[in-house]
Amino acid sequence: MYLKSLELSGFKSFAKKSIFDFTSDISGIVGPNGSGKSNVAEAFSFALGEQSIKSLRGKRGEDLIFNGSKAIPRSNRASVKVVFDNSKKFLDIDFDEVVVERSVHRDGINQYFINSSQVRLRDIAELLASANIGSSGHHIISQGEADRILNANIKERKEMIEDALGLKVFQYKKQESARKLEKTEENIAQVESLRKEIAPHIKFLKKQVDKIEKSIAMRDELKELSLEYLKRESEYISYNENKIKKERHTPQEELNILENKLQKAKEILLKSEKSDEKSEELIEIEKGLTSIRSEKDAVMRDLGRIEGQIAYEERRIEKEKREQKELENRTVNFNELNEIAQKVYNQIDEAKEQDDLSEVKSTLERVGSIIKDFISTTFSREKDTRVDENELKNLKSKKSELDEKLSDISQNESSYNKKYSALKKEIEKDKDDSRDAEREVFAIMSRQSELRGVLGKIESTESAISHAKEDFERELQEVAILVGRAVLDYENHDLGVDTEEIANEERSIQEERRRKIEKIKIRLEEFGGGSGEETMKEYKEAAERDEFLGCEIADLEKSAESLKDLIKDLEEKLSTQFKSGIEKINREFQNFFSLMFGGGDASLSVIKEKKRKKLDTDLTVIEGELDMGEEEGEEGIDISVSLPHKRIKGLVMLSGGERALTSIALLFAMSQVNPPPFLVLDETDAALDEANSKRYGDMIETLSKYSQLILITHNRETMGRAGILYGVTMGADGISKLLSVKFEEALQIAK
Repeated sequence: MYLKSLELSGFKSFAKKSIFDFTSDISGIVGPNGSGKSNVAEAFSFALGEQSIKSLRGKRGEDLIFNGSKAIPRSNRASVKVVFDNSKKFLDIDFDEVVVERSVHRDGINQYFINSSQVRLRDIAELLASANIGSSGHHIISQGEADRILNANIKERKEMIEDALGLKVFQYKKQESARKLEKTEENIAQVESLRKEIAPHIKFLKKQVDKIEKSIAMRDELKELSLEYLKRESEYISYNENKIKKERHTPQEELNILENKLQKAKEILLKSEKSDEKSEELIEIEKGLTSIRSEKDAVMRDLGRIEGQIAYEERRIEKEKREQKELENRTVNFNELNEIAQKVYNQIDEAKEQDDLSEVKSTLERVGSIIKDFISTTFSREKDTRVDENELKNLKSKKSELDEKLSDISQNESSYNKKYSALKKEIEKDKDDSRDAEREVFAIMSRQSELRGVLGKIESTESAISHAKEDFERELQEVAILVGRAVLDYENHDLGVDTEEIANEERSIQEERRRKIEKIKIRLEEFGGGSGEETMKEYKEAAERDEFLGCEIADLEKSAESLKDLIKDLEEKLSTQFKSGIEKINREFQNFFSLMFGGGDASLSVIKEKKRKKLDTDLTVIEGELDMGEEEGEEGIDISVSLPHKRIKGLVMLSGGERALTSIALLFAMSQVNPPPFLVLDETDAALDEANSKRYGDMIETLSKYSQLILITHNRETMGRAGILYGVTMGADGISKLLSVKFEEALQIAK
């Protein structure tokens, strides 16, 4: 026996604690009408989770609580405990005794307990379903519901059959799996939506990262090229500076000596008695040439300086134009734009709440100020190159003036040189010893001219080296800004060649290196400055988020497939076991039906409900002109019966007694196929005559071998089959009381 006892406290008419101990295979509960004995059957349904208050003969939860009498005040709660012997572990829980309890309070709150631990209704339903026990169905037949299975529609009948076959647990699992599948599909849709939402941002960041990666590669390339270029240029400049210093020393020293000699020779000529016009003319020519050459040197220096400034200004203007073009085509960062947009939205939201026009105008001014500040900050590097171009124009104008002045000086120098040559020829013709001093002056001046030519070339080279040095320093600063301070260590870069080889290399090769560097610098400036660490970090986080979402979608899809497979397996299992169960029930149904009616036929069949098809359009249908036909609905169970010696076929033609016998036969058949631990039958034998009561009693004894029976009855034949009999009485106080008789003990006492 699995059912040990039932305890009622405050439930309906059982105001005080009442305990039913079920120590016999068949327990009977008897009593006069209105004593409360049917409340016992309802107590079973209540404790096992019945949710329909109407089926418990009430409208609200508080209708189930003892409402008081003249002698006893009303109760605040009702509770029912059902105690099971679980020593054979028919319930899937690790306790030898299981107490299922339910209580209801006057505020409508229900509480459920298993062994005094509060649980959910679902926990109780799943625990009992595994043992073929439920709150209602085939094993608890309340008063007046004996033929419920006959009155039910085909769908409800099918559910009752599934309950009797113990398929409820599979239904729970199927429903739970369907809920999980629906939730999983919702999660998949949400994750896919989230992934689609961040996809454009990731795409934008990917482009930025590609640019950053290219810029990093270009910086590395620029660093290598710059180290080689700077090392070679540094060696070249240093070598030539030393070379110029050495080359300048000898001619400059000789020029200084000649200058002293020339001064002495001129002094001799001035003091000479033979001083004539030619000597004076020679001195004047020498003075003029000296003055012209000094002026020419000054102009050449100014011209070299101006040319250097022009070259620098041209490069600077070109660079500023590139930067300005870059600013005009600059891509604004999404985060920056989003931040500004949020500020504008906030101001707009504030403006919506204002009724005062002046406040709205102030808000518009703030919005304009936000946008203006953003543009000013974003494009702060924008410059007007017209000022620099005017400066360049002025420099070129000065250069033109210096070129004209140099041309005039050169013409003047050429004129003096012609006079000098003519006078030199005249003096050469004169072989007089008095002309020795004059010839010496001519020789010194000739040598000075040669030396000045040499020094001029040296100065030209020196000017070129000076310009190269300025370019080198600017290049070093620009590269250091782009690739970092690592290039400042160019001196330690090993080229694998000596200084002599570097100095003698064609300058066009070095110039080609510089052009390569300039191209990379321009491309880097187009990509924008900065290391891009924040963008790289943001892209990495976004990519990891996208990858995580992708993995989550894959996991969810895998979970959904598993749930679909599980639902399919459960459906196949339900279908197989249901068909097999129907066959077994039919065999038992036929046996019990023949026993009850002395013959006849009875069977269950699986059918599909027929429904009228619905129109898919709004067409007006003229009566009789359109046959919509029928379509198959949900699957259900139909009952076919044929009584012996009568032309009665179908349930609608049965009398009340015949319906009662048929329902009893079917209920007992269902119980035989998959016997529940206990059966509660509330006056199912009320409509039976003596002959059928005896048959009913025989069937009860047969059923008691498989299930514990709790019989609520008035039938003497049925009472005689019980091992223990509980009498329920009710006094003037309206409270149900118990009296019990154990027939086995009574027989022993009688003997």
